[in-house]
Amino acid sequence: MLGRKQSLRGEHILADFGPEEILNESSDIDWANKRWIRWLLRICSLVSLVSVSANTPRSKELYPSLQYITFCSDLAITFFFTVEMVAKMQARGILKGEVPYLKDRWCQYDASMVFFLWISVILQMFEEMFDWVDKHSYLSVLRAPRPLIVVRLIRIFLKFSMPKNRLKQIIKRSSQQIYNVTLFFLFFMSLYGLLGVQLFGELQNHCVKNDTDIKNVTLNSLAIPDTFCSTEADSGYQCPTGMKCVPLELAKKVSGFNGFKNFATSIFTVYQAASQEGWVLIMYQAIDSLPSWRATFFFTTMIFFLSWLVKNVFIAVITETFNEMRVQFQQIWGLRGHIQEERTTQVLSGDDHGWKLLYVDDNKPRGWAPKFCMKVVVSAGYYLLIMAAIVANAIAAASLSFKHDGRKREEFYHYYYYIEVGFTIFFNLEVIFKMWCLGLRGYWRLSIHKFELLLAVGTTVRLIPYLFMTSFTYFQVLRVVRLIKASPILEDFVYKIFGPGKKLGSLILFTMCLLLIASSISMQLFCFLDDYDKFETFAHAFMSMFQILTQEGWVEVMDETMIKTMNGTTDEIAPIVAIYFILYHLFVTLIVLSLFVAVILDNLELDEDFKKLKQMKAREQSAGIQETLPLRLRVFEKFPDRPTMAKLHKVPSDFSLPKVRESFMRQYLEEEQEEEDGLAKARGVGGLEDSAISYRKRRPIKLLTPISHPRNADYEKKKTGVSNIICDANNQRLLLGDSGQIPLPGKGTHSHGTISSKHVRLDPNVRGSVKLKQQNYDHLKENGDIGAMNRTSSSRKPQDLDIKMLQAKRQQAEMRRNQREEDLRENHPYFDTPLFAIGRESRFRKLCQLIVYSRYDTSHKDPITGKERKLKYKRLHNLLALVTYLDWLMILVTTLSCISLMLEAAEYRITEQPMLQIAEYAFVVFMSLELSLKILADGLLFTPKALIRDMAGVLDLFIYMVSLVFSCWMPKHVPPQSGAQLLLILRCLRPLRIFNLVPHMRKVVSELCKGFKEILLVSVLLIVLLFVFASYGVQMYGGRLARCNDPTITERKDCVGVFIRKIFVTKMKLELNENEKYPAMLVPRVWANPRRFNFDNIGHAMLALFEVLSFKGWLDIRDVLKIRLGIASTVYIHIFVFLGCMIGLTLFVGVVIANYSENKGTALLTVDQRRWCDLKKRLKIAQPLHLPPRPDGRAFRAFIYDVTQNIYFKRFVAVSVIINSSLLCVAWNKKDEPTKSLAIVSSLLNFVFVVEVVMKLIAFTPRGYWQSRRNRYDLFVTVLGVVWIILNYTVQTDESHMFGFLVIILRFFTITGKHATLKMLMLTVGVSVYKSFFIIMGMFLLILSYALAGCILFGTVKYGEGIGRQANFQTATNGITLLFRIVTGEDWNKIMHDCMVAPPFCTPGSNFWETDCGNFTGSLIFFCTFYVIITYIVLNLLVAIIMENFSLFYSNEEDALLSYADIRNFQNTWNVVDVNQRGVIPVRKIKFILRLLKGRLEVDPEKDRLLFKHMCYELERLHNGDDVTFHDVLNMLSYRSVDIRKSLQLEELMAREELEYIIEEEVAKQTIRNWLDNCLKRIRAQKEQSSLLDRLRETNDALIVGLHEDKKTQIQDKEKESENKEGERTRERKKGMIMVTRTDSMSSISGGRKFLAPTPSDTSLRGEKHPRHDSKSRKGKPSGGSKNLPHVIEGGEGITAGTGGQLSSDITSNKAVLPRSASGSGEVREWWREQVGYNSGSDFSDGTDKDD
Repeated sequence: MLGRKQSLRGEHILADFGPEEILNESSDIDWANKRWIRWLLRICSLVSLVSVSANTPRSKELYPSLQYITFCSDLAITFFFTVEMVAKMQARGILKGEVPYLKDRWCQYDASMVFFLWISVILQMFEEMFDWVDKHSYLSVLRAPRPLIVVRLIRIFLKFSMPKNRLKQIIKRSSQQIYNVTLFFLFFMSLYGLLGVQLFGELQNHCVKNDTDIKNVTLNSLAIPDTFCSTEADSGYQCPTGMKCVPLELAKKVSGFNGFKNFATSIFTVYQAASQEGWVLIMYQAIDSLPSWRATFFFTTMIFFLSWLVKNVFIAVITETFNEMRVQFQQIWGLRGHIQEERTTQVLSGDDHGWKLLYVDDNKPRGWAPKFCMKVVVSAGYYLLIMAAIVANAIAAASLSFKHDGRKREEFYHYYYYIEVGFTIFFNLEVIFKMWCLGLRGYWRLSIHKFELLLAVGTTVRLIPYLFMTSFTYFQVLRVVRLIKASPILEDFVYKIFGPGKKLGSLILFTMCLLLIASSISMQLFCFLDDYDKFETFAHAFMSMFQILTQEGWVEVMDETMIKTMNGTTDEIAPIVAIYFILYHLFVTLIVLSLFVAVILDNLELDEDFKKLKQMKAREQSAGIQETLPLRLRVFEKFPDRPTMAKLHKVPSDFSLPKVRESFMRQYLEEEQEEEDGLAKARGVGGLEDSAISYRKRRPIKLLTPISHPRNADYEKKKTGVSNIICDANNQRLLLGDSGQIPLPGKGTHSHGTISSKHVRLDPNVRGSVKLKQQNYDHLKENGDIGAMNRTSSSRKPQDLDIKMLQAKRQQAEMRRNQREEDLRENHPYFDTPLFAIGRESRFRKLCQLIVYSRYDTSHKDPITGKERKLKYKRLHNLLALVTYLDWLMILVTTLSCISLMLEAAEYRITEQPMLQIAEYAFVVFMSLELSLKILADGLLFTPKALIRDMAGVLDLFIYMVSLVFSCWMPKHVPPQSGAQLLLILRCLRPLRIFNLVPHMRKVVSELCKGFKEILLVSVLLIVLLFVFASYGVQMYGGRLARCNDPTITERKDCVGVFIRKIFVTKMKLELNENEKYPAMLVPRVWANPRRFNFDNIGHAMLALFEVLSFKGWLDIRDVLKIRLGIASTVYIHIFVFLGCMIGLTLFVGVVIANYSENKGTALLTVDQRRWCDLKKRLKIAQPLHLPPRPDGRAFRAFIYDVTQNIYFKRFVAVSVIINSSLLCVAWNKKDEPTKSLAIVSSLLNFVFVVEVVMKLIAFTPRGYWQSRRNRYDLFVTVLGVVWIILNYTVQTDESHMFGFLVIILRFFTITGKHATLKMLMLTVGVSVYKSFFIIMGMFLLILSYALAGCILFGTVKYGEGIGRQANFQTATNGITLLFRIVTGEDWNKIMHDCMVAPPFCTPGSNFWETDCGNFTGSLIFFCTFYVIITYIVLNLLVAIIMENFSLFYSNEEDALLSYADIRNFQNTWNVVDVNQRGVIPVRKIKFILRLLKGRLEVDPEKDRLLFKHMCYELERLHNGDDVTFHDVLNMLSYRSVDIRKSLQLEELMAREELEYIIEEEVAKQTIRNWLDNCLKRIRAQKEQSSLLDRLRETNDALIVGLHEDKKTQIQDKEKESENKEGERTRERKKGMIMVTRTDSMSSISGGRKFLAPTPSDTSLRGEKHPRHDSKSRKGKPSGGSKNLPHVIEGGEGITAGTGGQLSSDITSNKAVLPRSASGSGEVREWWREQVGYNSGSDFSDGTDKDD
C-alpha cells in the first residue's frame, strides 16, 4: 500500500509542481518542461527571498547599493515567473480546458506570488524613482506575502510514495485532533478569562505623592520603584508615609496591555501568563492590589491546568499523529540502521566456551604499513592513548582563564598556543598513521575517520597566528566529541537518537525555513516603524522571531511592537498585531516544539519486530532475579551450619512427625542422584545426549565443610534409613495437609519444563489430601506439559512452549529463593532473629509484628454467607487500607512536625520557642518508638524484612539520627557555613519521610531511579555540549566583555570617579514635564564584566550556558555580544540555544516519557497490545448512562421526556449557558449601573435552568433524575442560582455579586458535559490529575523540603534584582511561593545570583540570621539541583502521564478494538435492561443484553449458539450466580471481541486461555449430561406410554366380559378419564422433550469456540424473585410475536421457565408417573430445570418481559 505510486508517469513524479500541473505536451512550449528551466525558477524563488529580506529602509541606509540590486533582481524574477504563468495559461487555459490554470491550487499560488512580485516592483519604483511613496511608509506591508515564494523550492522535497487518500485522511484526522485540543484550550482560557475579570478587574491603583495631580501624572510622581497598592486597609500593600494610593486612568500604550478590565484584555493576559513568561509580575500586582488569596489561587491553578496539563496535550496529539505518519512514511525516512558499517559481514566463531558473533571486513583494502602496525591501530592500548590525549587537550583548553589586571589578552594564551601546536601535531600524526595502515580507501570509508580528518585540517589552519582565536576554534573544541566513542553505551544512545538523521534533520530544516519565512514577513510588516530596531533589518527580525520561539521575553517584543505600531498608525491596529504574534507563538511553541519531542520519542521507540522478543527477555530477567538473595542475607552462607537437632524417642508411626530438616535430606537426595548418574554413565545408559543434558542441568553444591565418605556398607545402611525417614515424614505431612514439599532446585526439571518427582517418593497406600502445594505444582505440570497444552488448543504456536517454560522457570526461581531462605533459617539459629537476640517465634516479636503490620481490612464479609459485602465508598476504604495503622500515625506525626518546621523563621527560632521544641521532641519520641517496633519485629539489617533493606530504610535512619542529634544539641549559636547550619539543613529532609511511608510515592521514586541510566546519558551529552561551547566561549570572548558601567567611557584608564546614573522607576511609558529631571543617583565607575555572566574561565562559562539551557539569561548574553563585539558574534549563542534547548532539553522530555512507559510496561507493547490496554482504560472509565426509560404508559411524562431528549432543547440549554457565562465579560461591581441589568438577565436565565430541572424531574422521576451525577450537579448549581436570586434582590452587596458570578462559573462547567470532545478531553485531564496525584504530592514535598532549607540558607539575604519584598525566603510560605515560581523558570537565574552575594557587597554576622550575605556554593547547588530535579524530571512525568491517558480521547473508529459507538450501544442496551439504574443486574437478564446488542458486539443466538452459552456461563461463573455489574459484562464482551493471541500480553493470555478452556470443558460436560438426561427421559416416557396402553387393554377386556355393576362401572369410567388426561399430558411432554433434544444436539456439534454452561443459580433466582412469572406461565401461551423484545425471554430459551416448572410439578405430584427412586427423580428434575433455563432454540415467551 505504501509502495504504490501516485501516477504511472514516472518521468514527472518528482516534479515540484505535481503531475497534474505538467504543461500540455502538444503545445509549442516544450522549453517550460526542461529540467534547467525548472531549476532556474527554483533558484529565482530563493533569490526572491533574499531580495525581499534585504529590501528595508534601514538596510538600504547601511548598504546604498542594495536599492539597485534588489530592484533589478526583483524585475528579472518577476519577468521569469510572469512568462511561466503566461505559458501555463496558454497551455492549460485560464478558466476552460481539461485542467484550467485558475482551478488548480498550485497555479493559484503561483499567480498570487506573481501578483505580489509586480506590486513590490511598482512600489519600489514609486519609492526610488518618483518619490511618490515615503521610504518609511506602511505600504511596505504589501511585500509581506513575498517570502512565501520559497515554497516553490521547498515543495520539491514533498514527494510521498503513498496514496493521496491515505495522506489526506491522516492530515484530516490530525488537524481534527489539533482543532479539538485547541477548542479545549480555549475553554480553559475562557474560564480563567472570566475569572480574572471578576476577581481582579482593572489593576490600576498606584502609590503616588500626596501632591500629585491625577490628571497629570509624571514619572516623578510615582514611588521608586513603581508599586501597586490597595485602597482597603485590610488587604494588599499599603503605601508608605507621604504617598497615597489612587487609580490612574492611563492609555494602554502608556500603562501596558495587561489587565483584567474586560474579557478581551483578560484573555490576552491569561495567554501571556499561561506561556509562563511575565506571569509573576502580574501576580505580584494583584497581590499588592487585592487580597492575596485571589491571586495565589488564580495563578497557581492556571499554571497547573493551562501550562502543565492542557498545553501538554498538544504534545500527545503531535506524538500520536507523528507515530501514525511514521508508519506511513517509513519508505521516505528509511529503516533504522546499525552502528556497524554495511560492508562488514558477520561470522560465527565457536569454541569450547560457546559461540561468538564477529564482524569481519572482508572487502577492506590494505594499507602500506606492515601487519604489526595494523594490530597497533586496533589495539586497546592505542585507543586508550588517543582518548587520553583528547582528555589532556580538553584539560589544557579548560585551564585557560583571563583576568582584568591591565595585561593584554594575548599574554593569557601565549603558552596555550604552543601546547595546542603540540596536540595538533600529535593528532595529525594519528591521521597519517591510520591512513598508512588502512590505505586511503579504507580510511575514507568510515564516517568517524572523515570527522577526524576534518578536525585535523581545521586545527592545522587554526595554528596560523591571526586565525588562532577565531571561529576556527570550533575545530579544536570539537575534539571532545570523540570521547563519546569511549563509552559503547553512550555511543549506542547517541546513535539511537541521532542515527536516523532524516527525521531530525528534516525537522531542523523545517524549523529554520519557518524562521526564515516568518522573519522576512515580520520584517516587511514592521520595518516602516521609526526608531524601532527589532525589525529594521533581516538579522534583527530573525533574532526577534527566534526570541519568540524560545519564549524568553516574547511578551516584550509583542508589547513594544504594539506600542510602536500605535504611534506610527492608529490604536485600532494593535489587536491585529497581538493576534499575529500570538498565532505565531502558539504555532511554534505548541506544534514545532512538540514535533521535536515526537521525533525524539520515535527514535527511542523500538521496532515492532523486537517488542515481543524484548517482552520475553524482560520476563526471563525478572525470573532470574527472583532467585538470588540480597548480599546481607548471603552473609550467613559464609558461616558453618549450626542446626538445632530434635531427639526422637518413638517410632514415626506413633505420632505426627515434625518437619525433617529439608537441607539435611537434600544432601542424601543429591548424593543419590549423583550415584545414579554415575552408574548410568558407567553402564552406557542414556547415551551421549542424555549425559550432556544432565550435565547441563546439574548444579554443583558448595559446602562449607568437606564430606566424609565411610565404607560402602555403612553408607548404604545410613542411606536406606534416611530414605525411610524421609518417606515416612512426607507421608505424615501429606496426611496432615501440610504442603511443605521438598523441591529440588535444578534437579527436578526436565527439558520441556515439567517438574520431575523422581526423587520425591510417596507411599501409594497413603490416602488423604495430597496437595503438596499443588497450586504451584499442578498447573506447572498441566500447563508446562506439551500434552496438556494440546488438550487446550490444537493450534498452539511453538512460542507457547517458551511462555509455559517461562512461567515454570519463574515459579522454580521463586521456589529456589524461598528454599535458600528456608535453608538459612534451618541451619543458622541467628538467621531471621532481630538484633540476634529475639527469637523467631517469640511472643514479644509476634506482638511487635502485630503492631507494625496491623492495617484496615477492606474485605468486609458477610458472617453468614461468607461473601464480600459491597461497600459504598470503596475508594475511601482503599485509602484507609493504603498503609498500616502505625504508618498512618507516623504520617500524621511527620505532617505536624513539618508544620512546626514551617513556623520557624529567623525571628521565630526553635531555640527560643518552647512549643516548637515540644513538637521536635514529640517527633523524635514517636519515631524512636516506630523504629524500635520495626527493628524488634523485622530486624535491623541481617533479616529478610530488615529496616535497612533498601535506600528508604537508610533515609529513615538518617533522618532519625539527624533529628536525635539536633534535639539533644539544640545549638543557640549557628555561624554561617558551619556544621550547625549544615545540621539544620539536613533536618529539612524530614518531609521526605512521607515518601517512604506511602507506597505509591515510593514507587514514583523507584521508577525515576530505574530510568537513571538514560537520564545520566542525557546529562553526559548535555555536559559535553556545555563544555564544547563553554571552551569556545572562553577562547573567543574571555576578557573581552568587561566594560565600564559608564557608557560614555570606552577605555579602562578613564573608568575612574563617579557619574550620574538614571534609576529604574516603572515599565510604564510615562513622560517628564518640561522642568523635571529623570530620577538619578551618583554611582562610582567600575570596569567589570556583565552582572550575571562572563567567559573568563571554563567554570563561569559553563554556569552561564547552563542558565541558558533553561531559556533564561540568553538574551542578556546576546545583547552584550551584539553591543560589545558586533551582531555577528550573536550567532554563537543562537546556535547553542537551538542545539542545547530545542534538542537537548527535549531529550530530557523524551527520556523521561520513555522510561515512564517502560516502567509501566507500555514501551514494549505491540500496536495490538497497546490498543487493548487503551481499550481497558476506556472501559474502566465508562459508566452506565443512568437515563431512565421512556414512560410509555404516562402520556404527559412521555411528552416531557421527549422534549428533554430533543436535540434542539439541548442546544437551547447550551446556548443559555453560554449567554449566562458571557454576562461575566464585564466586572460586576455594586457601584456600576450595568451590573443591575446583568443581574436581571442572569436571574431570568436561572429561571430557564429551573424549568429544565423541573421538566427532567417530571420526565425521569426524582429517583431516576438522582441517578445521574451530571443531574445532581445541575440540581446543585440550580439551587445555588435560586439562592443567589433571593440574595441579589434582598441584600445586593459585593459579596452577593461574588456569589452570583461563582454560580455562573459553576454553570459554565456544564458545557463540557454537553460537548463530546470537551467531555473526553476533560476526562483525559481528570484521569491524568488522578493518576498524577502522588507525583504532584511528591513534587510538593520536594518543594517544601527545599523551601525549609532555603529559609536557613537565604532567609536573611539582602534584596537584589530577583529577591525582593514578595520573592524571598524569609518564611516557609514565601519560600514555597518562590520555588513554585522557579519551577516555571521565571527569572530563577536572577534569584540564584542574588543568593550568591558575598562581602564586600553585604554585611557578615556571627549567626546566620544576623547576616544579609548569601552562599555562593550553597546557592549553586541549591538552585541547580532543584531546577534539574523538578523541571527536567518531575514535570516531564506529568507529560508522560498525559500522553499515556490521551489514548482515552485519541481513538480512531477504524483502529480501535471497540469504538465509542460500540460502547455507547452497550450503554443504551444496558440502560434498557437495568430499569432501576443500579449498575447491577441479575444473571438471568444477561440474555436480554446479548440479544439486543448490535454492531461489533452483536451475538446471534441461532448462528453463534455455543458462543452465546459460553458468554452466559462465564458471567455465571464470575460471581457464582450472583448479580453482575456493568463492567463485568463489558469486560467479558471486550475479551470476546478481540483476537486475544494478538492483543493480550503473555501472562494475561495464558490466564485467559485457561479460563476459556475451563468454560469450554464445563459446558461440554454439562451438554453431554443434558443429552444423556434427555435420553433417560425419553426412555421413561416410552415406558410410561406402554404401561398406559396395557392398563387400557385390561379395562376394555373387563368391559367386554360384562361386569354390569353400577358402582364398579362408574369407578372404571372415572379411572379411564383420568388415564386419558394423563396420556395426553405425557404426549405433550414427549413432544417438548424431542424439541429440546434436537436443539441440544445441534448445539453440541456446532463448530463454535465458546460454550454456555447452565448453573443452578438461575432456577433459584427465577423461583424466588418472580412468582408472577410462574403463575402466568401456567397458561402456556406462546409470545413469539412480541413486538417490543422479540426472541428475548427472561427465564431462558426453548420452553419457558413456567412450562418447565409446570412439567416438573406435574411429574413430582403424580406418583403414578415417576418411579420412587429418589436419586433418579431428583437428578432428572434438577438437570431438566437447568436445561430448560438455558435452551436457546425456542421462540416462546411468557410475556412477562413487558413489565420489566
